[in-house]
Amino acid sequence: MTSQLAPEPVPRPAAPPADRPSLGQSHPLTTSDMSSVAPAFLGGRELALAPVSGATGRALAQVVVAWPWLLFFGILALTWVPTSAAMVLVFGIGLPMLAIGLLAARWFVGAELARLGAQTGVQVPRPADRRRGGPGWWSAFLSPLRDGRAWAATGYAALSSLTAPLAFAVVVALGGAGLAAILSPVYGTGPVLEEYLGWSRGLLWIVLVVAGLGAMWLAALAAQGATLLQLRMARGMLGRPRADLRVAVADEARERAEVRAAHVEQTRTLVVGAADDERRRIERDLHDGAQQRLVALGVELGAAKRRTATDPEAAAEALDRAHREVQETLAELRDLVRGIHPAVLTDRGLDAALSALASRSTVPVTVRTPDDDTLRACGSSAQAAAYFVVAEALTNVAKHASATSASVDVACADGRLRLVVHDDGRGGAAAAPGSGLDGLRSRVAALDGTFDLASPVGAGTTLTVELPCAS
Repeated sequence: MTSQLAPEPVPRPAAPPADRPSLGQSHPLTTSDMSSVAPAFLGGRELALAPVSGATGRALAQVVVAWPWLLFFGILALTWVPTSAAMVLVFGIGLPMLAIGLLAARWFVGAELARLGAQTGVQVPRPADRRRGGPGWWSAFLSPLRDGRAWAATGYAALSSLTAPLAFAVVVALGGAGLAAILSPVYGTGPVLEEYLGWSRGLLWIVLVVAGLGAMWLAALAAQGATLLQLRMARGMLGRPRADLRVAVADEARERAEVRAAHVEQTRTLVVGAADDERRRIERDLHDGAQQRLVALGVELGAAKRRTATDPEAAAEALDRAHREVQETLAELRDLVRGIHPAVLTDRGLDAALSALASRSTVPVTVRTPDDDTLRACGSSAQAAAYFVVAEALTNVAKHASATSASVDVACADGRLRLVVHDDGRGGAAAAPGSGLDGLRSRVAALDGTFDLASPVGAGTTLTVELPCAS
């Protein structure tokens, strides 16, 4: 059974949700798209093997499909929009036609982005749904006319009706010519070319095969380049606008700031409460321990003073008792000071402080820590909190766990100090309000850390604490 001892953390926004990608995800650099759909332009092995690259195959499929697809919608956009605009002035029915065309353009955005995603493997985030302008049927009627993404999609279709057929023509021309040249030794070159150049048939075949390989290489580059162009056009004209993403990023930052402010407020309350509890503990320890012993010491010294002249032996016994009281009082004060902040932690570091705790424990304890340089990278607050966690945990092990051994493992990674205290005792540990573990919970939460206790009955107890090293 695992129980969470730390206060329930304030929810924090994690990664941006799928419908609100980051600015870098929606509008990456051209080189990022290039590595996905046109790696040949980055040089190296991909450039040399462009004709047989998988990216070329995907790009070729995209060029072939885009030609009739985008040509159809481009011609439709180039005819529908001017016709609708003209009919606004002539017959007055152009506005409904234009609105219908822009609604269809919204559908085209989804279809085109889905096509590009399926053929290139690159997902372009869709734009946000358009907002209604206001109440009433007239506002709803005019809403498509104010949709900037629908107008941009119309422009994309019109522009693609030129670029897609051109790309198809270039790729097919280069690829067809290259393939024909490579296969020329199979079907022959014909007498006209042989007589015009005056070369031998063997030399002519070699030249044609080399030229054909070059043409195929250029066709591969053209296919990849055309696909890259189509993808960048889709990002700019069909994808989510940069302005919307900047607003989304700003909203996310605001939400994070609000969550952080709430968390700071919560931890501030915990810190105040923990400090108040600590003051009460110190007051109680002083009142019940050192103060009572100092009163007893005064009584013994007074008795020794009165009996010095009349009963030297009784005075000597009183002085002996006073001396023992002084020693016990000093020991209690040392323990009290150690409970506030141990000197060994400041003087010799966390490794020595934990080793000192282990040596005083009645249960054998194994301590494993990283090197001193790694520990020094963690802040003093995190190290102090780790010390008190171990001190309280080992005290509980000695008093309640009935354990035969325990271990303390410390690690520092990714800017966090991780502390694991384990024993082989009877388990079943829990934190009651006002207990030592409850105080540690507040201390760890105040440092923005996590505090977990796994203590199944009969299977020992494992206490895991993580603290930010910058604490």
